[in-house]
Parts: sequence; C-alpha cells; structure tokens
Amino acid sequence: MPRRPLRVTGAPQAPLRAALAALRTELGVPEGFPPEVLAEAERAATAPALPSYDATDIPFFTVDPPASTDLDQAMHLARQGTGYRVRYAIADVAAFVAPGGALDAEAHRRVTTLYFPDGRVPLHPAALGEAAASLLPDGPRPAALWTIDLDADGRTLAVDLRRALVRSRARLDYAWVQRQIEDGRAEEPVALLKTIGMLRERLETERGGISLGVPEQEIVERDGTYEPVYRAPLPADGWNAQISLLTGMAAADLMLAYGTGVLRTLPAAPDGAVGRLRRTAHALHIDWPHHVSYADLVRSLDPHQPRHAAFLQECTTLLRGAGYTVFRDGALPPITTHSAVAAPYTHCTAPLRRLADRYTTELCLAAVSGDDPPDWVLAALDTLPAEMAAGARRAGTVERECVNVVEAAVLSGRVGETFDACVVDVDDDRPTVGTVQLTDPAVIGRVDGARLPLGERLRVRLTEADPERASVRFVPA
Repeated sequence: MPRRPLRVTGAPQAPLRAALAALRTELGVPEGFPPEVLAEAERAATAPALPSYDATDIPFFTVDPPASTDLDQAMHLARQGTGYRVRYAIADVAAFVAPGGALDAEAHRRVTTLYFPDGRVPLHPAALGEAAASLLPDGPRPAALWTIDLDADGRTLAVDLRRALVRSRARLDYAWVQRQIEDGRAEEPVALLKTIGMLRERLETERGGISLGVPEQEIVERDGTYEPVYRAPLPADGWNAQISLLTGMAAADLMLAYGTGVLRTLPAAPDGAVGRLRRTAHALHIDWPHHVSYADLVRSLDPHQPRHAAFLQECTTLLRGAGYTVFRDGALPPITTHSAVAAPYTHCTAPLRRLADRYTTELCLAAVSGDDPPDWVLAALDTLPAEMAAGARRAGTVERECVNVVEAAVLSGRVGETFDACVVDVDDDRPTVGTVQLTDPAVIGRVDGARLPLGERLRVRLTEADPERASVRFVPA
C-alpha cells in the first residue's frame, strides 16, 4: 500500500512535534540501536564482502528526495539497438549483514523503516543505511546489479543479475530531473528515464495495472496554527517508479521459473470495495461513468486538485490485502500476481528499508546462477511472510496515528466550525458511527450521529481536535 507522505516543518518544541514525540513513546518505537548492533555495524562498514565483478566504469546516478541519504537504487539507462538497456544497482545489504548476528536479529525485529512526519526510524544503523551500504556518490559500493534489455516498446527481452562493485556519479532529485528533461538539457542516461518510463506506463495500461500518485502533504506552522500544503507527484516520480516496478516484475518471473521464491501478491478487489469508491467519487463530485474502469478513472485524475487528491488517498484502501507469498520446489501458489501491478511482482529494490528485499535478491541471484540459495535464506522463508505482515501492521499503525495527530493539529482551534464532508466509511455494526473526509482541508475524522449515508456529502460540525489524544471527531451539523 502506498505510504501517505507527511512532513512537518517548524520548531522542535512546537506542540505538534511534542505530540509526535509522545506518539513514539506510546507506540514503543525504539529510540536507537543497542550497543552491540552499533558496534557490529561499524565493523561491517569497514569490511564488507566485496564482489569480483567490477562495474565502476558505468556512470550510475540516483534519483531520490533531496534530503535522502539511504539510497537503495542507482541506475544507468542507454540505447541498445532499437531498444534500451536498463542497469539498476541495488544496495547489497547481505555484503554487510552476517546471518545470525546482532545486526541481522535487529533487522528482523524492526522489519521496515518507520516514517514519521518529522523523521524516520531506520531498519539499519546509519553507519550502514546512510553511509557504507547506501549508494552515495562518494566511492565504490557492493551492489546487486540488474541488467534488463528492453525492445523498442519497452517489453523485457533479457534479464541478468550479478553481484558487482558499482560507483554512483551523481545524486539527483526528482525536481531537478524533471526540469532538466523539460528544458531539453538532460544527458541521454537521464533523458531516457522519461522515454523508458512512458513506455512502461503504456504497458501498465495495456495489462490493466495502475499506479496511485498519492500527493505528499506538508504541515506548515504559521503564527501558532498549522496549514496543510500538498505536493502532487511529478511525472519524474512515476517514471522512476516504473524502473523499480520493471525490476520487481523481472525478479518475480525469475523466481517463478526457478521454483522457489517470495512474491508480493494482491487479490482482485471485491465488488463491494469498488462500489464504495464509486459512492465516494460521487460525493466528491468526481465523474465516474459506469463504462469507465477503476484504472482508467485513476489515470484521469489530477492530484493537484484537492478533491482528486482526497479520492486518490481513499483509493489506497483497495491495496490493503497485499501480502507476501512463499513457494518452494516448484509448487507454485494459487495466486502469483499483484492485482495493482497486473502481473507477478516482488519487492527487491529497497533492502536498506525493507527486510524481505535482502531475501528476494539472494533467491534471484540463485535463480540466475542455477545454484542453491544460501541456507540462511531457505531457513527464513517459512517465517518471513508473518514477519513482514507484522512489520506492515506496525507501519500502518504509525501512519494512521501520525495522520490523526497531524490532522488534529490542523483543526485545533476550530472546534464548533462546520465543514463540507464526504462519508467514506460506516461501521457495519453501528450505522451511526463512521468516518468522514473533509473537502477542504482534506482531513479525515470520526463522525457520530444519525444514520450515515455512505459515499454521500454531509455537513458536519467539529466537536474535538486534540493532537495529544490524536483525536478528531465530528457530528452531523
């Protein structure tokens, strides 16, 4: 499920930041790493297992948000005959983390990086995740190097994967890449991000896949109040995401052919869930003709518009059934596809931030070489889906509670005011209790009152907005 990006600006002692600090304590989020984990990370940072294949002559570059230092991926794009060659280097966490050690155990406890509006709680210590293992442009790094050849239409022709020593030459951000491409000043490896990204987007449309461009929300403190500001994703965000999707699909195909692997799967959304979204679209004044599919509707939306941004956020509810599916020895699972991708898919491109990616990379390396996977990988497969599910629940709780805290801060001081809203959820057992999303600001809160009309517009009055309790409540006006 796409994470709802939230950022907070303002002084550390501001009330909202204090509420977020209290939330960390309440949720039991670790403040740091145990001494033995930090010590092992420092040792590993100075003595990683280095591969024999040298690819440092390839001028890789990274594309990430400006402040990012945990850089999982670096790419180089080139023309190859009438098609294209995508080289995608993924941070080789296994070169640093010894199976069964303190670092490994801590990663299994954390499972994923947790994101708060004012910072993050990383999967790995900074000595690795933001330095030695990160694909920063300050020297060679060990990586899992994907080479994917595409035809003129962007379809996959050939895939190779090997451990390699790589060196990133440039640390780019989305806005810079977008400007360079729009102005015609981008060098070919960067300019091809648009070319290949758009080809892959067309193929996504053909197969019925969908990518949600959920806007980033920044909460700005002004004169003691908080104001939400939205940043819609740039086209460059989507083109970059297509390279990651391409790699995840290639990895899934490798493991399926090999007979052992870990897939990211998602069943098709039930009709009832799509029906609820139709009612929400109607309430938000979004035209959704019955002959238009859900995927086509989402592709037509403009995340710069608040109503469309609110609807895109609600669309993420269709992705909540995603999970990790393990298979072994050629016994394929009944579901091998991810319905939003509309193809077999796996997570393999973010090992600095997600535990499972270290394992899928090892399985793909074994699939390409024809060797058996390492014993430590096979030993972890049976428990990995449950670990990842627990990590996803924890991350979901963090996201949900952060949204509650932030939205309570945005509305604090406005208790008693009335707002235009849309009923986006109703309790099955209690039809007078549900959830509303305001049209402006795009805030979600609980509503208690008369029988609630799911998917319909409703005028509501704010009765509570308490950041300390992470509570926003309304009643019908």
